[in-house]
Amino acid sequence: MLRGFAIAVALVAIWQAVIVIFAPPPFMLPPPAKVWQALVSRPELWTRDAVTTLTETIMGLITGSIAGVLLALAMMLMPPLGRVLMPLLVVTQAFPVFAIAPLLVLWFGFGIGSKIVMATIAIFFPVASAFHDGLTRTDESLIDLGRLHRARHDQELFLLRVPSALPALASGLRVAAVYAPVGALIGEWVGASSGLGYAMLMANGRAQTDVVFAALALLAVMALLVRALVVALTRHIAPWAPETRT
Repeated sequence: MLRGFAIAVALVAIWQAVIVIFAPPPFMLPPPAKVWQALVSRPELWTRDAVTTLTETIMGLITGSIAGVLLALAMMLMPPLGRVLMPLLVVTQAFPVFAIAPLLVLWFGFGIGSKIVMATIAIFFPVASAFHDGLTRTDESLIDLGRLHRARHDQELFLLRVPSALPALASGLRVAAVYAPVGALIGEWVGASSGLGYAMLMANGRAQTDVVFAALALLAVMALLVRALVVALTRHIAPWAPETRT
């Protein structure tokens, strides 16, 4: 935490130095003091909009993680299904996100539902891909041991492959924690009545750059907190595979 605080202070100092040296107009790059003033004078940013985006992020992270885990397990239980689904998943991730977001708003409305679906779509592929990759890279000696004891296909999957793939799942969840706020934010840009994305869109239309930067600062803090929470939780997923010191 101290290291992160020091980095934040250093970035703000560089920001202020750019303001002093180059003197850009405030509508292009507002000074840090003006952004702080926007945070203080607009409490709805962190009492309403940040809470809305955080709720969408967490719910999307939960649903996306569950969907990714179930999809990876289904592709392992039914290999022909995996060979069909994996190319389709890759193609869906190649679609522009902004092309899908208006459809989701049209189908699920302007409320929180479309934002949760957007965050789910943004993160389920990293989880499914990482977990499926871990399931397919189980130590061959463990597989031979299971077959020696006449383990069924489902027993081999849940007793051997799943425990071995948990570190890969933890990596996928940590990546998903970064993408979840982005999915929620894009959904808010397309259509919403609250949230940090909505606040940024409204402020940008009024040339209130300080409010945009204030919303970005709250989003950055939120992303760091969500990832820290996921890292703390995933450390307990595979205690037999601890991180090595570097």
